[in-house]
Amino acid sequence: MVKLSRLMLLMVLFSTTVSAQVNLNNVVKRSVNKAERNVENRVEKRLDKGVDKALDKTEEGIDGTVKGEKKPTKTKEKENAGSAETTKAENSGASSTESNENSTSVEAPKPVLEWARYDFVPGSEIIFEDNQEDETNGEFPSKWDLVKGTIENAVFDGQNVIYFRETGNAPNGIIPLIENRKEDYLPDEFTLEFDAFFEADKYNRSYSILFFDAKNQKKILKPLKINVNEADYGNISKKQFPETDRPNMNKTSIWRHVAISFNKRALKIYLDDARLLNIPNIEENPTGITLSAYNHSEGMFFIKNIRLAKGAVPLYDKLLTDGKFVTTGIKFEVNKATIKPESMGTINYVVKMMTDHPELKFSVEGHTDSDGDENLNQKLSEARAKVVMAKLTELGIDPQRLTSQGFGENHPLSSNTNSEGKAQNRRVEFVKW
Repeated sequence: MVKLSRLMLLMVLFSTTVSAQVNLNNVVKRSVNKAERNVENRVEKRLDKGVDKALDKTEEGIDGTVKGEKKPTKTKEKENAGSAETTKAENSGASSTESNENSTSVEAPKPVLEWARYDFVPGSEIIFEDNQEDETNGEFPSKWDLVKGTIENAVFDGQNVIYFRETGNAPNGIIPLIENRKEDYLPDEFTLEFDAFFEADKYNRSYSILFFDAKNQKKILKPLKINVNEADYGNISKKQFPETDRPNMNKTSIWRHVAISFNKRALKIYLDDARLLNIPNIEENPTGITLSAYNHSEGMFFIKNIRLAKGAVPLYDKLLTDGKFVTTGIKFEVNKATIKPESMGTINYVVKMMTDHPELKFSVEGHTDSDGDENLNQKLSEARAKVVMAKLTELGIDPQRLTSQGFGENHPLSSNTNSEGKAQNRRVEFVKW
């Protein structure tokens, strides 16, 4: 019985030992497996980190190529890496409060002002044009009639001009020779343009535009006065530059382009590339034009390149009906492919049209009058079409949406026997394709 008990005790001890050994083996196996997993995880993390660094460098290389940046040197890379590590450490130790402060310190984007500073688009049907072509120096301007004063043709700086030698106060000056001058010959929508010269060191120098024929029509009281820095109509006036800048302008003799737009009752006045007056209702009906100058003291008062035109149907509407639109509002220097500044109103209009309608594609086509050599006119029309296309591209229009060609004097819209017809033929057409 005693032997049996000892035998059973030995069997229990052996079983316990075996069980312990098994448990120990399991523990060892779990430890080994855990260690292997840790090693695998660490290897994977290192691999991931290496891949991330490689991708970062690749992305940096792509960004640098797109932006035109040079590849940084090894020293620079170390500095950048050190900076990145520092930044990362600072960020990891930053509190949520600091993070919020950093996020609120970022400036919100400033609002963008969209404002058409120069939106003058001249009428397309020319009523009266005088560029002083074929005028005789010293004679009275052949396309005008005199109200009062002494006004003659002259040559100034190599160009034909109309010289206001003496006029005094309005209503004086000159009026265009237009048929039926006693009647209202101005349409409900019209534009008037001319270049005016302002002599240095002459104060109170100004030109006057009366919106009636001072010799043949009923008087309208409000004159429009233009000086070197200001437009004034009735009791409404506007300076282009602050008063502090005006003395500097008076020290320089300059030409300024005057542009006037009338639409039923609204009047806009422009000097060069700036709109000075925008009057919604002038409460008068313009019936004609009288031009004058205030020369209370001796001085030089010249005007040139006068054009009166009937207001046009909006260019986009013409495009929808005709598949093209024609403009005489893009002007060039004489016998050159140099765009005049006053053309920007029309060019800006075309840019906006093409921006608003990205499906539009145009052939830009140049035309001239018949003056001069035919071959030179052909080359000139081609060059002018190209420079207009280049200006549109410069202002953001995809060049793939544009082509250009010139036709010289071969496709006139009007007669080349008078100033108005020639002006109508000197044009740019935008033909949809």
